[in-house]
Amino acid sequence: MSGAARDFTGYAGQPPAMRWPNGAGLAVSIVVNVEEGAELSLGAGDDRNEHIYEAVERVEGTRDLCMESHFEYGPRAGWPRIRDALSDRDLPATLNACGRALEATPWIAAQAVQDGYEVSAHGWRWERHVGMDNARERAAIARTVATITRTAGTPPLGWHTRSATSERTRDLLIEQGGFLYDSNAYNDDIPYLVDTAHGAHVVLPYAFDTNDMRFYNGGGFVFAEDFSRYCIAAFDRLLAEAEQAPRMLSIGLHTRIIGRPARIGGLEAFLDHAVRHDDVWFATRAEIAHAWRSAVGLPEWTPRPCPKGFALRGSV
Repeated sequence: MSGAARDFTGYAGQPPAMRWPNGAGLAVSIVVNVEEGAELSLGAGDDRNEHIYEAVERVEGTRDLCMESHFEYGPRAGWPRIRDALSDRDLPATLNACGRALEATPWIAAQAVQDGYEVSAHGWRWERHVGMDNARERAAIARTVATITRTAGTPPLGWHTRSATSERTRDLLIEQGGFLYDSNAYNDDIPYLVDTAHGAHVVLPYAFDTNDMRFYNGGGFVFAEDFSRYCIAAFDRLLAEAEQAPRMLSIGLHTRIIGRPARIGGLEAFLDHAVRHDDVWFATRAEIAHAWRSAVGLPEWTPRPCPKGFALRGSV
């Protein structure tokens, strides 16, 4: 990514003429972010506490037990509600998990695999990679891959950094050899390819608008219906456009956010609306990336051996 020119053109209104599996025009990706236990915390040995939640408050110099309790809600109460909502409708999802979060809650990885989810990587800690030096970022990637491989049983195929990446993040993921795709972009409604020294790499753009994060800090969502109405509007528009060209919709969830009792109904209402429609393919992000490669005529993706330089050394 370093030194790369920005691309404002994309497909210029002419994406590849393809259909998703089963002839669908719209691919729907449900992403369950698991970050709880990976937030910054003096109690976990970090140099500061996380301060962004429904209320923004900094506690410095000592553990923030209030913030820790807020994050604990996700695994304890939110995750079971989200899991039930998806299982009741027999829908797949991508678990976008921080490595340290799965160290604290390994049963979530096990249950996700049991339900047929993909387990992808969301970094070691819930932190930005921008500003990291090369050695620290490489170690974070390696440590995350090792934990997900152990807790989920297979290495992650996808990566999504919390917001800002470094300029070398994508290069390091590709160098690592085991990543089919990354979601470190927000610039389109369909996947696209980037050329690398190791061949084409799939980018699956993510979205912050069809995302329960908008319940926080003036994001515009207050009631469960705010989430469902907005996501249904995006779904209906993309489904209509998919009659002419392929489209992808990402729905971003967090166990500590949409998992609250007054919010979970918004997810359920959206899912009930979406499953009633034909021409829709619910899929994991890895499935979408594989399908995109196949549709544009690329050979089947296989991981490359991880270089020795990516062996985990020290701590992050």
